[in-house]
Amino acid sequence: MIQVAVVSGKGGTGKTVLTASCGCLLPGEKVLIDADVDAANLALLLDPHSLSTEAFRGMDVAVINPDICTGCGKCAQACVFDAVIRVGDVCTIVPYRCEGCVTCTLVCPEGAIHMKSRITGMIHYGTTRAGPLIYGSLIPGSGNSGLLVHRLRQEAGKRHPDSPLTIIDGPPGIGCPLISTITGIQIAVIVTEPSKSAQHDLLRLITLCRSFKIRMFLVVNRFDISSQITDELMVTAEEMNISVIGKIPYDPEVVAATRKGIPVIETKGKASEAMHKVITRLTEEIKMF
Repeated sequence: MIQVAVVSGKGGTGKTVLTASCGCLLPGEKVLIDADVDAANLALLLDPHSLSTEAFRGMDVAVINPDICTGCGKCAQACVFDAVIRVGDVCTIVPYRCEGCVTCTLVCPEGAIHMKSRITGMIHYGTTRAGPLIYGSLIPGSGNSGLLVHRLRQEAGKRHPDSPLTIIDGPPGIGCPLISTITGIQIAVIVTEPSKSAQHDLLRLITLCRSFKIRMFLVVNRFDISSQITDELMVTAEEMNISVIGKIPYDPEVVAATRKGIPVIETKGKASEAMHKVITRLTEEIKMF
């Protein structure tokens, strides 16, 4: 199985737009994963037919039994996350503040505190014209984004163990969900843009991917909005021995297609034409593995 992750050092570079097009154009059977669990939107472009939804349970949360609690406050003193508050004569836990560290259970002299499983998000599974799609959605304010990405990849493996290709729409940045996304993959398609912030974040992303020994390819989206920075990005790619598999021009048709909820490659325009070439090149690279 070849696993390809489309990633970016920052949000808004066009990563999901490219992922949707890859799903539609890359040949053969494939399964798609949206690993941007804090703001999953690949489904908006692929319009999946929902088959199942199940709860995702992250870290346990502390719960105080009010019938046993004496209100001594030792748990509140020990909690560095300020997750314990007093309500009347007893203490209680604010769930969204609790980090599941279990310290309160250790210091409670009455044994009034126990850990309880909690739902922190959902796992969705459906079918699209590009193939099966698995994606997650965290409850706002919940943690465990990296763990949820891990679960999504596990689910994909269980449901489609014989799929020759997995395409992952990765989260922006270089945090826990990105690390869960790229662990064990073979190819990272890095999408960047000619801006100073993207240029800075690109270097951090390359450093991280290189530590995982991942084959990297670079795509520069909206390359024509700054020829100077685009040239600098080309120099960076050459110095770091990263193949540039395409440059996509700015095209209002991309925005129009996104508003309609369709992949860009299903429209006509400069960006669509360039994206076809990018995916053709990516197809050739995948065949070499």
